[in-house]
Amino acid sequence: MQRLLNTLYVTTPDAYLAREGETIEVRVDGETRLRLPIHTVGSIVCFSRIGCSPALLGLCGERGVSLAFLTPNGRFLARLHGPVSGNVLLRREQYRRADDPCASALLARSVIAAKVANSRSVLQRGARDRPDDASAEALRMAAAGLARLLRKLDGVSGLDQLRGYEGEAAKTYFSVFDHLIRAQKEAFFFRKRSRRPPLDNMNALLSFLYTLLLHDVASALEAVGLDPAVGYLHRDRPGRPSLALDLLEELRPALADRVALTLVNRQQIKAGGFECSEAGSVMMDEPTRKQVLVAWQERKQETLQHPFLDEKITVGLVPHVQALLLARCLRGDLDAYPAMIWK
Repeated sequence: MQRLLNTLYVTTPDAYLAREGETIEVRVDGETRLRLPIHTVGSIVCFSRIGCSPALLGLCGERGVSLAFLTPNGRFLARLHGPVSGNVLLRREQYRRADDPCASALLARSVIAAKVANSRSVLQRGARDRPDDASAEALRMAAAGLARLLRKLDGVSGLDQLRGYEGEAAKTYFSVFDHLIRAQKEAFFFRKRSRRPPLDNMNALLSFLYTLLLHDVASALEAVGLDPAVGYLHRDRPGRPSLALDLLEELRPALADRVALTLVNRQQIKAGGFECSEAGSVMMDEPTRKQVLVAWQERKQETLQHPFLDEKITVGLVPHVQALLLARCLRGDLDAYPAMIWK
């Protein structure tokens, strides 16, 4: 199992990353601000205008440390990684199943079922946390609706029908998401999902966290030798990491959504940390972005009992475990893909 390594997030504008022997140096205005041994870093995520030396790029490629470049508000720009690991037979089986509608539907159904179950758990948790609140009934009704959808998924073998149920589940979940927000309601509210660009504070926060999780999932898939671009629920599109988006669906309710709600409800982030452009898009300022990154890393250090492995692991290892289980399924070691269902 892959050891949980740190992700280095670089948010300081005009920072420069360089190699010094076997260490990563972060320099700002010619001054070295941070040194990290390369073997302690799993990946590097750069926001804003960050430079990187060719020597460090080569070192990261050799050591399997990926680099991702994002805009200040978390929109993905590019990702660099070393040679693809794993064997070609695994990737060929991945591609064959992607070309088979029945095989694709089987994998997609597992992912959608986990997404619906995990979304339902988030709503049930919200209702339990405030049982006497007027919004608790709306949350319970939506959770019951997701339970009905979950039963409908049994036996469905068509991708289009599965996508229809997935869309219905997302609509039900997000229709009551605003009831999960208990603090700072004037600044943090949810009306509908807006992505490119996010049009309110909550959507900006969610999009940022989804980007972080997508980076972790894509890295995990590459680590086990799978191609993040060829998926089953999300179909091929140039530049889109479809398989990473597949696994993102099952993980984001319990990971990204709960982190976002915790940050807002505990008032760890404030309305003043968000800025609205003249075009209407909303983005976080640097201090708020750093606060979110700290919370994200702390969440990844927590432990849970994996339902399939029946082992205690850190939350940060979940994408790697699920990538490994998917690879084992494609190899034929498992009869079906055991998607992650959070308790």
